Amino acid sequence: MSASSVSIKNLRKQYGDLEVLRGINLEIPAGQTVAVIGPSGSGKSTLLRVLMTLDRPTSGDIEIDGVPMWLDAHGRPAGPNSAHVRQVRGKIGMVFQHFNLFPHMTALGNAMEAPMRVLGMSRAQARERAAEYLEMVGLGDKLDVYPAQLSGGQKQRVGIARALAMCPSIMLFDEVTSALDPELVGGILQILRDLSARRSMTMIIVTHQMKFAERSSDRTLFFDEGNIVEDAESSVLFSQPQEARTRQFLDCVIEGQ
Repeated sequence: MSASSVSIKNLRKQYGDLEVLRGINLEIPAGQTVAVIGPSGSGKSTLLRVLMTLDRPTSGDIEIDGVPMWLDAHGRPAGPNSAHVRQVRGKIGMVFQHFNLFPHMTALGNAMEAPMRVLGMSRAQARERAAEYLEMVGLGDKLDVYPAQLSGGQKQRVGIARALAMCPSIMLFDEVTSALDPELVGGILQILRDLSARRSMTMIIVTHQMKFAERSSDRTLFFDEGNIVEDAESSVLFSQPQEARTRQFLDCVIEGQ
């Protein structure tokens, strides 16, 4: 599957009286790698959850390859479990901060499950694909190992392989290194760099790793209080941020790293 474009128009998300996303407008061309940075609670992870249809937007539009996510072919609102939403969501994969692996399944079983259940692949096909992606992330010797026997970095690699096994055209990564010991972070970031270099997917990466964002993404968004405060080429945003709030954040975070 080739990479997909993302179009977001006036996207808002509220939880009760709390407005977490405040009118997000964003265009991401197919194949681009976008880093999303900002303080905790600024709406970064909520954006990914809405894109993955884990949360429904309060208002606004999302289009994948020009197809509205929440409106069917007749322009009628579509439910989260409707065939239309499932079809659009099928282009999107997500890797979570806390792995979310099935504890009773091996690494191979975790990566095989969705291709069989969602894509209808045979067990043999799913096994071959899952093994291929586990090998790609450096776990070819851990196929029959259960999550409890894996390190945090290895669990996160299984999570990445599991998402890739669905052959998504858009991949979302939500703070995939934040639960890892520092010495394990580099290996996961290298996998993301390799994936980005392939240009076979559109990638949106929420991260606190500023050097990674600067060097490995085409473009960086700085979020604060539910808004995109700054949106620029990564090299420009980190070297010459235009907004005072961006400069303040980067000064604090980069000094801490």
